[in-house]
Amino acid sequence: MPEKPEVITVARKLENKLIGRKILETLVYYNKMIDYPSVDEFKEKIKNQEIYEITTRGKWIVMTLDDYFLLFHLRMEGKFFFRTKEDEKNKHEHVIFKLDNGVELRFADVRKFGKVMLIEKDKINTMKPYTELGLEPWDKNLTSNYLKEKYSKKTLPIKSVLLDQSIVTGIGNIYADEILFLSKINPLTKAKDLTDKNRKDIIENTIKVLDKAIEEGGTTIRSYTSEEGVTGMFQNNLFVHQREKESCRICGSTIIKIKVGGRGTYYCPKCQK
Repeated sequence: MPEKPEVITVARKLENKLIGRKILETLVYYNKMIDYPSVDEFKEKIKNQEIYEITTRGKWIVMTLDDYFLLFHLRMEGKFFFRTKEDEKNKHEHVIFKLDNGVELRFADVRKFGKVMLIEKDKINTMKPYTELGLEPWDKNLTSNYLKEKYSKKTLPIKSVLLDQSIVTGIGNIYADEILFLSKINPLTKAKDLTDKNRKDIIENTIKVLDKAIEEGGTTIRSYTSEEGVTGMFQNNLFVHQREKESCRICGSTIIKIKVGGRGTYYCPKCQK
């Protein structure tokens, strides 16, 4: 699933082509992809809305329109394609936005897990997903004390807690492994048992890992690409994730794969005792 760097990469690519464009009409071919409001309301309300800004919140892409925020969650395989009306519709293209320049923005998803929402601007902070999201990784309020408070009663492994989007949002499986490796923390360590230094290291390395991943355009693993012809390169910098039985780049020990909370987890037994 795309994580924060991949979502930011997609948002930046879309920004180059969509800022200032007006949505004239929207076609929905798979109703369940529209999470809010109803499909009929969605299609009516979005008419003639101009796109002013494209940002992210957690793993959501957020487009600022005249009166609404248009949100997309890519889930496992969500992608955007730019087409013209003459281009044949692919069976996996489920929501099509017709723009004022004759171009169509098509949201495709092979698995149909992607979500689209259109939320009134004055409701955005009182509705899901915003009410369920924690701090962004670069938020100045993300401090050791903040994590201490959130982790104090958490007996789950820190690997699982790092994936909790209600504490810090945007971290997924790939980057959690990398953050813990650089922080020299065993993924099975209970969150409540972390020291002040551990928490500070997590914050520092979260920013370090995500910044580098964004610089590299994200991580392309399996079938993920941000849009047609766009792939990330951060997989070339991974220390542990998907490197089972390979040698640790720091100490030479063999990377181990285990399951933590049902998620494949990679770590170095020597660097992360």
